[in-house]
Amino acid sequence: MTSPAAPLTYDQAGVNYDLIDPLKITAQRAAAATASHLAVHGFSEVKASRGESAYVVDVGPFYIASIVECLGTKTLVADEMAKLTGKSFFAGIAQDTIAMAVNDLITVGATPLVVQAYWAAGGSDWFGDAQRAQALVAGWKAACDTCQVAWGGGETPALAGIVEDGRIDLAASCTGLINPKERLSVGDKLGAGDAIVLLASSGIHANGLSLARKLAERLPNGYLTEIEPGLTYGEALLAPTALYSPVTEALWKAGIAPHYCANITGHGWRKLLRHPSALTYRIHTVPPKTAVLEFIQKEAGQDDREAYSTLNMGAGFAIFVKAEDAARTAQVARDCGIEAWVAGTVEAGEKQLLIEPLGIRFSEDDLALR
Repeated sequence: MTSPAAPLTYDQAGVNYDLIDPLKITAQRAAAATASHLAVHGFSEVKASRGESAYVVDVGPFYIASIVECLGTKTLVADEMAKLTGKSFFAGIAQDTIAMAVNDLITVGATPLVVQAYWAAGGSDWFGDAQRAQALVAGWKAACDTCQVAWGGGETPALAGIVEDGRIDLAASCTGLINPKERLSVGDKLGAGDAIVLLASSGIHANGLSLARKLAERLPNGYLTEIEPGLTYGEALLAPTALYSPVTEALWKAGIAPHYCANITGHGWRKLLRHPSALTYRIHTVPPKTAVLEFIQKEAGQDDREAYSTLNMGAGFAIFVKAEDAARTAQVARDCGIEAWVAGTVEAGEKQLLIEPLGIRFSEDDLALR
């Protein structure tokens, strides 16, 4: 393979966060004005959860956290690979969808409790493919079992004219408990001296697929292009997203309370800057890239800064803990089957992320989510 003459960016693939994020900020401000309604019921919001990956409500003896997340366009890759191989990849797609919600929910210290499904098809015919539909159900249940959450129910509309015929839009909502309240993790304890532990990703996860699909158009064999012996590009893209709730639950049982967590999804490693505090995050150890991410970066002609601002690049979740808990945090993750690295430190100073081995700096201006 030779890299294309013109680099392929996420913006060129049709996703421009500079256009999306301002609407999200406007919506957050409007939503914040509704928090007073909770007082009617005798409850209140945890204000610091505004702008975090999950919203938290104080109901007295414990907190309730909630989140809703859409999978995105990964189903399009599964559909194309089904045509090319005759195989269904929707069991993995189901895990991806649940991971999008669960991995966000646990950032605030919540134990996932209930998951709800939203499966919106372009027409009733989508559900008539028994192999695909049953794979979706089986994968959804398996992911719930891994996370020890109840599958409460869901919605399966046929939305002809809104969703394209033959396609499906998948989303999941998740509700969890923060109990005891000491488990709350919204960054109020985050500070200089903390360590940054990075957990390995399983591949591209479910962010950056618009870029990945655009790249497939440039490859001589498309999704069937081998990225390493015996592994095609399409198969690698469809590796299910890692589920990190077993790690956060195991950490609590081990007596480790994270000061903050970040799910490294959209915006790539810039998500390490999510907390509003003015702190410097210095990375000294960069996890190895998964094969598919290394392939995407090379074939899209992206420099490190572009790649790390968009994709997870081998690290799917970040946990900020006391320095003395860092090594044990990494070991707990490994015991759960997730590779982990004590990758950096938190320092006093201006708000910035310094990925020292790669010479990359992201500043406060590179992430606007509030």
